[in-house]
Amino acid sequence: MDALGDLLRGVRADGALFNRTVLTRPWETHRAEGAALELITVVRGSVRVSVAPDETRTLREGGAAIVCTKAPFTLATVGNECELVSGSYQLDSSVGRRLISTLPPLLAVPSGEECMPIVELIAAEIAADRPGRQYVMDRMLDWMLACTLREWFDLPEACPPAWYRALGDDVVGPALHAMHDEPARPWTVAALAARAQVSRAVFARNFTDLVGRPPMAYLTEWRMTLAAELLAEPGATVASVAGQVGYADGFGFSDAFKRIRGIAPSAYRASLTTGKTGASRTTGTAGASPASGNTASGPALRVAG
Repeated sequence: MDALGDLLRGVRADGALFNRTVLTRPWETHRAEGAALELITVVRGSVRVSVAPDETRTLREGGAAIVCTKAPFTLATVGNECELVSGSYQLDSSVGRRLISTLPPLLAVPSGEECMPIVELIAAEIAADRPGRQYVMDRMLDWMLACTLREWFDLPEACPPAWYRALGDDVVGPALHAMHDEPARPWTVAALAARAQVSRAVFARNFTDLVGRPPMAYLTEWRMTLAAELLAEPGATVASVAGQVGYADGFGFSDAFKRIRGIAPSAYRASLTTGKTGASRTTGTAGASPASGNTASGPALRVAG
């Protein structure tokens, strides 16, 4: 099981929104784009990112931040000039929401050479007008998100979810790996305890203590998360998805899905189809609005598919 890979399942940019901004002197701007997740990287200079008075991070060249809130947040230059590249996701899949629920409102990673090549490529792609531009930039944003999250999860001060930390536990870890690798398998507490090579009582107690919920409750929630993603695929049916997440018939699956998600799987799938049919996209440019009379120079380009 790749825990980070599971968090990123279904998170795929499609018509991502990008900004490239060059600030020539210190100023602040408030952005309220309604994006569920925004990734900010520093090409040169330094910037201070604030989502609240007590939630502020300073980024230097090569640094990156993920803002995981729909509330307005503040960017302020630190020094005479700063160049930023930012990309926004509108995450509406269930797995996307799982990622959002995992992350704090603001996380930051220090400057690192690993991600700088993709940052420079994104900046160059924004300035270009080449065929397939939007598709290329979408994939670059996915790459940059994965790169940033991988670095953040490795930081000592990171606060990943309980199940992520529990992966390293000798008792709970093997069971979590098994659940994620084979969600359709007819798991029982006894079978999972056997994977952990401990008694059922020890396994159940340790799992609940570390993950925050009993093993079978966690398994059901994970299956329903995957089911919501599968229901969004073309041609999916309730019966076919039920089998993929470990249910012998659609009735038991539908009951579990409605209990966990609050909506029947058929209705959930219909809502996704309606949302996609009614969605529209626009193309345009947008500059940052300065505060306190200061100005920004250089391109500030919004690319929307």
